[in-house]
Amino acid sequence: MKFITTHPARIYAVLVAALALVAHYVPSLPSALVLGLAAAVLGTGEAVQRAEDGKTARALAKPVPVEVNDHYDQHQDDERDQAPAQAALFQVSE
Repeated sequence: MKFITTHPARIYAVLVAALALVAHYVPSLPSALVLGLAAAVLGTGEAVQRAEDGKTARALAKPVPVEVNDHYDQHQDDERDQAPAQAALFQVSE
């Protein structure tokens, strides 16, 4: 069940491809059956899109852990690595 909730778009793509192959290679299928399955596939696609949107919304709602001190230390290291001429360009004089 976890696989289905994790990869709904992949499962949907495989099922749609299999349905298209069956419809192509088995011409004796009744057209009403094929049309009914096509309608069901469209409805399932909407459900898959909503599941993917939900996963995206949950991922965007999670806070990103950022260490303020690490960022500050990295900035200081970057300034020390610059050549003196480059460092002078970034200094603001009053």
